[in-house]
Amino acid sequence: MIEPIGFATITIGVLCMLIGQRAASSVLIVTTLLGSAAAILIGSINIQPAHLFLAFVASVTFTHRREAAAAIEAITPPKPGFWLACLVFYGVISGFLLPRLLAGSTFIVPLGTSEYAGKVVPLGPVSSNLTQSVYLAANLACFTMIVAIASTRGGFEAVTKALIAYAAVNALFAFLDLGTYATETQRVLDFMRNARYTLHHEEEVAGLKRIVGSFTEASSFARSTLGALGFTGTLWLCGHYSAWTGPLALISLGLVVLSTSSTGLAGVFPVMLMLYVTALQSSGLHASRRNSAAVALFAPPLVLLALIVVLLDAETSATIREYFNVVVLNKSTTHSGIERSSWNTLALQNFFDSWGFGVGLGTSRTSSILLALLSNVGLPGLIFYGLFTASAFRRRHGTVRSFPFDVRLAARNACLSLLVGDLMASPTVDQGLLFYILAGLASAEPEFGAASRTVGVHGRLLEQ
Repeated sequence: MIEPIGFATITIGVLCMLIGQRAASSVLIVTTLLGSAAAILIGSINIQPAHLFLAFVASVTFTHRREAAAAIEAITPPKPGFWLACLVFYGVISGFLLPRLLAGSTFIVPLGTSEYAGKVVPLGPVSSNLTQSVYLAANLACFTMIVAIASTRGGFEAVTKALIAYAAVNALFAFLDLGTYATETQRVLDFMRNARYTLHHEEEVAGLKRIVGSFTEASSFARSTLGALGFTGTLWLCGHYSAWTGPLALISLGLVVLSTSSTGLAGVFPVMLMLYVTALQSSGLHASRRNSAAVALFAPPLVLLALIVVLLDAETSATIREYFNVVVLNKSTTHSGIERSSWNTLALQNFFDSWGFGVGLGTSRTSSILLALLSNVGLPGLIFYGLFTASAFRRRHGTVRSFPFDVRLAARNACLSLLVGDLMASPTVDQGLLFYILAGLASAEPEFGAASRTVGVHGRLLEQ
């Protein structure tokens, strides 16, 4: 059944097909925010707006020869897309074969519907073997298309601006979530909270509303906002779109801290440390680097001063300590924390019981991307994932401190920020379209894309 938000998605998709791929990719990026929405409902299956819109982006991208060629080239060895394709291939095969070949050899916490009843069941095929395979294949398609679109300077800039818009709309949805809760008008947001998931948009912790924004729960919102913080914070440090990226980074930081999510609060420290290291590496005397230089110089004494002020004020210190204890330190003693810990323990056992091959993509539920990889796709999947991330994030190409170089750095930092959240709370191997959009941007090379030329046989310059 197509939902109203699905009709809106289709309408916008058709318009974007007429406008072009830059518009289509920009809308795709913003629609990844709609984590609690379903464009199409088929029984218990939710097709989110972003996954539906991906079809329109594909139709625009693969009907242009240059972009289609760039997308195909993105999965040639040894490029990052090749290793991601290997992960997808192994994941799909493992999801079909391993639950059947190893049936009954271990116990799992099923991610989807199993033939057995209960929270812990014998290993066997589950419904999510298929859905996770589809999601992972969609991630690969999304990655290659973003690499192709961002291979031109115009497309690269369009994707960058769309990710800044993502951070702004994410903050807007957070304020709407808080405002509608305070005024008891939550029904206003029902149009984007129609998915058949368990929604946690009316919960409180320590007297504070748990911020979920457009997502299903606070941890998903916090994880998304960590990515927005990593991207906008890096761009601001590098002096790009400072009027937007600076305020959005500060707002994102505040929303993560106030989200009451243990994932967000624990994750904000490594993300801020990463941004400070970026400031040290990017600082200089050039006017465009004054933001980095200011942070590198003044951040340590300001942080130290803030700590002294907090410690000297007993009431403020007690409030902050109590909030941190409730949200983070006491999390492991809650029912949710104990349950997630048991998932991870069993997931690690799945890895050993399957001789390191995993029990199949989408089979086992965990609470960490690392354990999801080990338990579901085993050592082969972990190696492919490691090669993908290493090749996508470690490459330093292009002119240092140029716009493409800085944006690739921001995309890499944003991916690492999302990964910080995933290491603490991801139930599956699928990290969502946003992660692969950012990875695609981090891998794109517009300097050598559409503007490149080659000399023809008669000495003339030919457009590639």
